[in-house]
Amino acid sequence: MAIPDNLDGILITWGDRLFYPGNRVVKVKPSPRLSGDVARQRASVIRQRIEATVVRRAPQVMVKVTGGGRGLRAIAAHFRYISKNGRLEIEDQRGEIMRGKDVLHDLAEEWRFSGSYIPDGAELGHRREAFNIMLSMPRGTDPLAVQRAAREFAQVELKDHKYVMVLHDHQANPHVHISVRAESMLGKRLNPRKADLHRWRETFAEKLRGHGVDAEATRQATRGRNRKHDDLWRIKARQEGRLLSTRTGAKSSSQARTTRSGAAEAWVHVGDALARSGDLTDRELARSIAEFTREMFTSHMQTSPKRKPEFTHPPIPRDVGPRR
Repeated sequence: MAIPDNLDGILITWGDRLFYPGNRVVKVKPSPRLSGDVARQRASVIRQRIEATVVRRAPQVMVKVTGGGRGLRAIAAHFRYISKNGRLEIEDQRGEIMRGKDVLHDLAEEWRFSGSYIPDGAELGHRREAFNIMLSMPRGTDPLAVQRAAREFAQVELKDHKYVMVLHDHQANPHVHISVRAESMLGKRLNPRKADLHRWRETFAEKLRGHGVDAEATRQATRGRNRKHDDLWRIKARQEGRLLSTRTGAKSSSQARTTRSGAAEAWVHVGDALARSGDLTDRELARSIAEFTREMFTSHMQTSPKRKPEFTHPPIPRDVGPRR
């Protein structure tokens, strides 16, 4: 069996495209010659991410910006919503626990004067004075672990900002609502972009794993998914029977197709390199990748029967027996 040169380099190059797209340098030739402990440790992390994605199918975290208040009335209304009008405990950035309808008014007034003045209302198009974030995990996850991980997430990612958080464990999937003041106590403004959301997912998953929860933050394209997540207002409107229109549940833009194709190409390169490895564990991982990408291919053809396939699956090593 021909063992590929610089296997760790191949894993790092194509693994970064799968799991750390923000780190990838454009127009770099594949398989850079890497050596040393740093390269081995990096390749080991990539193997762990692959195993979590294609073997364990680890639960995926969700981190979503659900909106934001442009004036104090909107901010206060969100405080009431996430705390069920004061019936649920609300925790601030200092770790102080509050409950009750009266404290919500005091909290809003504190935000009004903590930095740039926030008026009651705002014109359409006015900058957001707060962002609403939701951190969620699938059904069956320990709600207290989700709460602790969300608290640690906020301490890292929302440092120097005023924020409040509330755990919702009365629904199918445990989740935490966070409302964060856009302007920090140092005068810097929060402006979350796509790269920030990906980093936030990675941070939240890391904090969950620290509390013994198997969690990953793998992109949809890497998992062969192309689902559109509904906005929070759509979810609530559907639950209450007020949703008047529906939309497709799949991403169909050319950019989404290009992203999925790029992820599929990376899986092929990673799977092929591992399939030619001299290590039995690597070849077993290659078999799992082949099975995983075959499922991706089947799912793609079922949802887009007239579209040209975006990928093929890597070969399955012949000398590896069935997985036990």
